[in-house]
Amino acid sequence: MKQLKSIVIYTIIIFLLILPVTGLATDIDKSDYNPDNLTTDSESVLLMDATTGNILYSKNIFEKKYPASTTKLMTAILTLENCELTDIVTVSHNAIFSIPVGYSHASLQEGEQLTVEELLNVLLIPSANDAAVALAEHIAGSVENFSTMMNDKAKELGCLDTHFVNPNGIHDNNHYSTAYDLALIGKYAMKFDDIMRIAKINQYTLPTSNKYDRKDRIFNATNGLITKNDEYYYPEATGLKTGYTDKSGYCIVTTAEKNDVTLLEVVLGSDSIEDRYEDCIKLFDYGFDNYSNQELISENEIIKTVEVSGATKETKNLNIVAKNKVDILLKNNVDINSLDKKVEINENLSAPISEGSVVGKVTYTIENKEYSTELIAASSVTPSNFETIIFRILLIFLILYLLTIFLRKINRNGNKHTRNKNISKCSRKNSKKKNYKEKSGGRYRFTQINEYL
Repeated sequence: MKQLKSIVIYTIIIFLLILPVTGLATDIDKSDYNPDNLTTDSESVLLMDATTGNILYSKNIFEKKYPASTTKLMTAILTLENCELTDIVTVSHNAIFSIPVGYSHASLQEGEQLTVEELLNVLLIPSANDAAVALAEHIAGSVENFSTMMNDKAKELGCLDTHFVNPNGIHDNNHYSTAYDLALIGKYAMKFDDIMRIAKINQYTLPTSNKYDRKDRIFNATNGLITKNDEYYYPEATGLKTGYTDKSGYCIVTTAEKNDVTLLEVVLGSDSIEDRYEDCIKLFDYGFDNYSNQELISENEIIKTVEVSGATKETKNLNIVAKNKVDILLKNNVDINSLDKKVEINENLSAPISEGSVVGKVTYTIENKEYSTELIAASSVTPSNFETIIFRILLIFLILYLLTIFLRKINRNGNKHTRNKNISKCSRKNSKKKNYKEKSGGRYRFTQINEYL
């Protein structure tokens, strides 16, 4: 009986532990999204609207993959969140000798002192693995501590299947991510102007330092999409980070901008550089050719006109307008009028209403996402009995004023009567004293009375 009881208890505990994980998996639709039957060669591919995060194309984006040097985007993020560009970093022995043969490096020297900005340049442009370790140790004291920071940040950004064990992407079976998670990291990296600035640089020369007196450390960008003399140069490309190991294949997290449309793309597991870039270019072209930013509602656009109860004839018809514009990246063939639009106006609107007051909300629901703005009053609404209210207020003030004057007058008369009464009492008292002295007789006492008076 005891054994049966124990089995039941353990079963319940295991069920409770598993339940939250199972629930989390149902929050996101993990099916592929390919509305126009596009074909791509890479194992995992994602195309995203970088402004809203809407996914325009997806293929195996939740499958765990080795991210290689795209990992360095997270390293750059944590560096800018924890350092100033002018901070000095001293390169350790481990930063140099922990990098396996065959992996890219910036020829850093043990004991060399460089700025954070210099290290970020060689981290993102030639993908220097030694620079990644130097930054990690500078920030967290060790690669292990920095990896913990990376994983915490990944969770904060909403990553579902990411685990980092180093700051550079050197292969490790426990170092993995997904196209979806890397898109979240890439989208967040775009918030940093310094990352976007460095990611566009084609060539960089590391300056001399306390341990290196030559200017021959010249590095070219690894991203062919931003390199003008590369056969895969894409003029609209703006970054971000490439990656490659034997296990990961060719990878990239990249961005492009055209006609106020910003796209973000993740490609993982390509068999060749050609496949990687051809998938990128195909999907960027698809996004720019088929999507555009469309304004659903303009700022101060009249959404509805309502009649407000209790208002004057001149102000009772109130225009309700949008506080802000609502625009979204949509396919060019979408009919805006067919979109799901919900207008909510506050119930029982009545005067008075101030211009600019929030009186409702308008919401568009597109692919299970909501886009909304508050609705405000375009003008003030005056109560119909406004003049009567003003007259009554003035009348009250007049009555209070007259009452104040009356009370002051009564108070002055009361004080005057009191003083006269006191004077009269004093006179009678003095008169009694005088009579008393006179009755006593004698000149001496009369004189004393005069002195007293």
